[in-house]
Amino acid sequence: MKILVTGSAGFIGFSVALALLKLDHEVVGIDNHNDYYDVELKNARCDQLLKYTNYSHIRIDIADVDSVEMVFNQTRFDRVVHLAAQAGVRYSLQNPHSYAQSNLVGFTNILECCRRHSVAHLVYASSSSVYGANSSQPLSIHDSANHPLSFYAATKKANELMAHSYSHLYHLPTTGLRFFTVYGPWGRPDMALFKFTKAILSNENIDVYNYGRLTRDFTYIDDIVGGVLKALSQIAKPNVSWDAMHPDPGTSLAPWRLYNLGNNRPINIGDYIKALELALGQSAQLNYTDMQSGDVINTWADITDTSEDLDYAPKTSVEDGIAAFVKWFRAYYNI
Repeated sequence: MKILVTGSAGFIGFSVALALLKLDHEVVGIDNHNDYYDVELKNARCDQLLKYTNYSHIRIDIADVDSVEMVFNQTRFDRVVHLAAQAGVRYSLQNPHSYAQSNLVGFTNILECCRRHSVAHLVYASSSSVYGANSSQPLSIHDSANHPLSFYAATKKANELMAHSYSHLYHLPTTGLRFFTVYGPWGRPDMALFKFTKAILSNENIDVYNYGRLTRDFTYIDDIVGGVLKALSQIAKPNVSWDAMHPDPGTSLAPWRLYNLGNNRPINIGDYIKALELALGQSAQLNYTDMQSGDVINTWADITDTSEDLDYAPKTSVEDGIAAFVKWFRAYYNI
């Protein structure tokens, strides 16, 4: 198939594009290579993809409607995997306008082009952050997710609602994937594992928020990619049993679906750091501090629907995933 992957120089976008290329699909990647984090890392990911003759890369901003339209006019895509976004909970407290442009305006452009160019299936990234103040565990797609705690989370919830309107109005099949704390080789420098590794190797303190009383459903990148590919191959269909008197938040009469992509095994942040210390062979210096604004205390993905509908089965333990990341980190930075 011919598949568009947005955000292809990003962590998850790169990993998904690489997997699709290895399956011999023709992949077009778009990314704006912004400087939210190290541009050289984004360029290095792109260089890996450009080794494949079935890959082409276009450097544009998805918030630019004319540029997005140009890409869709040049190629008729069978599927679109939309992974471009302004990421990060804490940065959304500092620069909300970048989230509005990328996550709201940019997603509108993608939806419109998918509609007008008759794309058979749009798969897009949502986030576990949408659950916000909902503290029920594990977190299910059938639970309410109407109380986001950060503007980033609000934009991701908005994406789900925007997609639903297009699925309802134009019968565009859309599938939203709520990612739970993705980590692994080629990861983002603004995320915990990357920052912790750099701090330990530099003998610097690690800030441990909420005094260590945090758990996360850390999910290895290969398991995430596997879930994305399975979702891509199964075009969203209406739930014929959907009841408007008792509406299910995770399905619809429209061809619109939501799935959690998590590990279903939440880990205390202290145990996560211990696994990293073991992989590095070096101890961490911990600085316990207050909870950060916009963060949630616990995440734990209920993957019942994902497993039943998509045959999704995460396989990578935190210990093995961290070891793989450390191996990549040492090789990439020659440490």
